[in-house]
Amino acid sequence: MNLLPENIVNLAAATTDDVPLPVINNNAIMLDVLRLDKIDPVISGNKWFKLQYYLEDALQNGYQHLVTFGGAWSNHIVATACAAHKTGLQCTGIIRGEKPDTLSAALLSAQKWGMQLKFVSREAYNQKNDPSFIEQLQQEYPGSCIIPEGGSGEKGVQGAAQIWQLVQQEKYTHVICAVGSGTMLLGLAANALPGQQITGITVLKGFENWQPGFANAKQMQRVSVLTGYHFGGYAKKTKALIEFMNEWYQATHIPTDFVYTGKLFFAISDLIKKGYFPTGSQLLAIHSGGLQGNASLPSKTLVF
Repeated sequence: MNLLPENIVNLAAATTDDVPLPVINNNAIMLDVLRLDKIDPVISGNKWFKLQYYLEDALQNGYQHLVTFGGAWSNHIVATACAAHKTGLQCTGIIRGEKPDTLSAALLSAQKWGMQLKFVSREAYNQKNDPSFIEQLQQEYPGSCIIPEGGSGEKGVQGAAQIWQLVQQEKYTHVICAVGSGTMLLGLAANALPGQQITGITVLKGFENWQPGFANAKQMQRVSVLTGYHFGGYAKKTKALIEFMNEWYQATHIPTDFVYTGKLFFAISDLIKKGYFPTGSQLLAIHSGGLQGNASLPSKTLVF
């Protein structure tokens, strides 16, 4: 029984946009973009899919409180705060690092939606997956549903697998997405058709030896992760990336963010130029939202 309120997000607003760029057409490659950024301005992109089964579990078990984790610019923190508000749940965000003098736009937004913020040292934050730390949180917040950072874990993977329902799946040979926690990547792989390749573009360093504990062998056989497009690490950017984002928007009218999707589409364009995808490949890129991250950029940095 699904206890979630209807229309928390508008899945019908998602579109699949084709990208008729010359570099793609010259290589006989088709690229479509699944615009998950359109389903909600706050619970944007893949965030809803990774959260939905945690929210459902909380309501079915009578929990009144959500607890989750994130940094100062975490889209997941904002999305969880908004989702909690819409489902009538209280929520607390465990925020990495000491409380700054001025809160980020993301944290201010989370507070606006009613989230209580608890700042912890980076050392404490790094224990977020430790069973003893989780037990401590359960004692501090009794009767709470604790959601892993980024909505990762088995429920997050299960939710991300539902993204396939929005597209004509058999049309595509390759699916490409940005990778933070890897949850969406594994969810897509879980429901991929035989022969479909799921490619992740990591947006942070340290993915070379990625071994997610909630993955299985079948999922990993379909997955490849490319690590050369992080532009220095998580939330790092260069002039070249910003210039590409502006050029991409002018050519496609698809907005991107510098943390995730800017790096994703830069990578796709570069890989096509380099002949990474076989001739005639039919690509689906997942626009995972996160546009609010651009709020940290100086005014007029972007043309959209």
